[in-house]
Amino acid sequence: MAIKISENMYVGDESSCFYGSKEGWVVIHACKSPCHQRAVGYKGSLSPSHPNYLIKEEPNHLFLNLVDMEKPLKHEFAKPIITKAMQFIKENISKNNILVHCNVGISRSPTLIMIFLAKIKKEISNNSYDDAKNAFLKIYPAYNPSIGIEIYLRKHWDDLLK
Repeated sequence: MAIKISENMYVGDESSCFYGSKEGWVVIHACKSPCHQRAVGYKGSLSPSHPNYLIKEEPNHLFLNLVDMEKPLKHEFAKPIITKAMQFIKENISKNNILVHCNVGISRSPTLIMIFLAKIKKEISNNSYDDAKNAFLKIYPAYNPSIGIEIYLRKHWDDLLK
């Protein structure tokens, strides 16, 4: 079930996911399995040289090769994914509802929404990752980023979207 976080912005889990067209909706699939794998057509891992290794964009869908890890995300992979997700949201937020989902709906998908609310909409603090996280937890108490995402955001918060 999708949960409204902000105007036209919803967070969800795998049960919220849909493919194809749904009037008034676009979807960011923030999970490698099953969504990115299904969209690109692979099982297991994909070669980093593949043109859709990180991202596959369709008119109403953005498929991200994003996984939760115990070790920090690699900046060379995370930065283009985050940048593209923010661009996709900006392009669609005024005319569509946006569902951002991952497998469980507590780490990857809410992280993308939190970055958007802090860095672009400026609805919550963007002074630091910890300030943004604390403000976001008041909106979405289920937020529980993986250790890898949290380390990455603490290290790169000031550099995001520059």
